Amino acid sequence: MFIVYSDDHNLHDGLLDPRGDKWSASSECPARANNILSTMREQGFGELINPRPFDEDKLTAIHDRKYLEFLQTVWQEWVDAGDDGANARPDTFVGAGMRRADTQTIYGKLGRYSFDATSPFVAGSWQAIRTSANIALTGAELVSGGEQRAFALCRPPGHHATIDYCGGYCYLNNTALAVQSLLDAGARKVAVLDVDYHHGNGTQSIFYERNDVLTISLHADPRLEYPYFLGYEDEPGEGVGHGFNINYPLPFGTDWEQYKVALAEALSRLSGFAPDALVVALGVDTCAGEPTTHFGITTADFLQMGKTIA
Repeated sequence: MFIVYSDDHNLHDGLLDPRGDKWSASSECPARANNILSTMREQGFGELINPRPFDEDKLTAIHDRKYLEFLQTVWQEWVDAGDDGANARPDTFVGAGMRRADTQTIYGKLGRYSFDATSPFVAGSWQAIRTSANIALTGAELVSGGEQRAFALCRPPGHHATIDYCGGYCYLNNTALAVQSLLDAGARKVAVLDVDYHHGNGTQSIFYERNDVLTISLHADPRLEYPYFLGYEDEPGEGVGHGFNINYPLPFGTDWEQYKVALAEALSRLSGFAPDALVVALGVDTCAGEPTTHFGITTADFLQMGKTIA
């Protein structure tokens, strides 16, 4: 199996998270990908390859063109505005009764294109974001070309990003980009199985009115956990997409015995869809002992999860 990876993600570093009355180093840091890479190398998991570059039309197949322009220019606009802050981030958001106006200042643009404050920008962010998308697209291309599977080690991640919003550490939706690439290469139907601890709100919103993509997500109950405002059971899709979005919100404390029941049902639904390809949005933040989450999946459980999905 090929593992697609690039060191470019290390450019997206020095992110800060607001915590009460202080700023602290974000858990979205280079170590997240570097630790995974180190373990995969130690275990001889597969052959490491670099992503190849893709044209922008691969991105505009999912994302709004003006949003892409924003991602490319946000840091320089922040610097040009004379702000010496270490992170470019919004302080004003589009609320109820307000317009998503085409504002001219970078402060307005940050609010227009962000749905939370957890996804700031630094000087190297765009290069890391663009390369992460290329990693996902390279993985999809490998599968379209005949590989049975590929592992795309993407950072920044992607499943929270919508067509024209960043948030939840995500900027481009790598999952959706891979799905669309598979469809464009000839797949008739593609399924997404999202096993991250948090609901993939961006992926759901992108495919919510489509019936060529089945989106299934197992995640912490959004009544208690981020992203709070999407990921409930009563969100089946709309229009021709009705019935093609399935959410499994799970309670705090979920361990493998509980998780595997939901996973078995999800895989049954997936089998009934009979996709030509499957994109697994793998988040390992469901693991026991993770300081910011509340599930109890162990290392041995992850091995069983992989076998069950395979």
